[in-house]
Amino acid sequence: MDIKKMLEEQYGYAPDDLVLEVRGRRIYAYRKCEFPEKGHEGVYFGKIEADGIRLTIEGAFIIGPKATKNVIEVDDEKARTWLRGEDIKVDEEGNRWVILKWRNYWLGGGKLINGVVKNYVPKERRLVL
Repeated sequence: MDIKKMLEEQYGYAPDDLVLEVRGRRIYAYRKCEFPEKGHEGVYFGKIEADGIRLTIEGAFIIGPKATKNVIEVDDEKARTWLRGEDIKVDEEGNRWVILKWRNYWLGGGKLINGVVKNYVPKERRLVL
């Protein structure tokens, strides 16, 4: 499975300077190091789903600034709704994985399903606003 090719197709960008390692369905991203400690490399970057790659918040921060596809910008109200862990309505149609952007901040990845982006922010990372 070529993760970089999948990222290019899905988001229009894949980092050349990172190792993207698949463990189960999870993808971890890291830079090579002189003193590797097996099993502790990388940040949780994303997950392989049946129809693409679902990015974590960290994955969105890595891919988002150079992504040319599937980026949806949201306003302040929708950003607050998203950070509370709720799905948001957007003016986009389709069925695909997307990156959400608010101002210069990357909110993470979600699943766009006909005008609604399904929220995948873990409960422990949601904000009480």
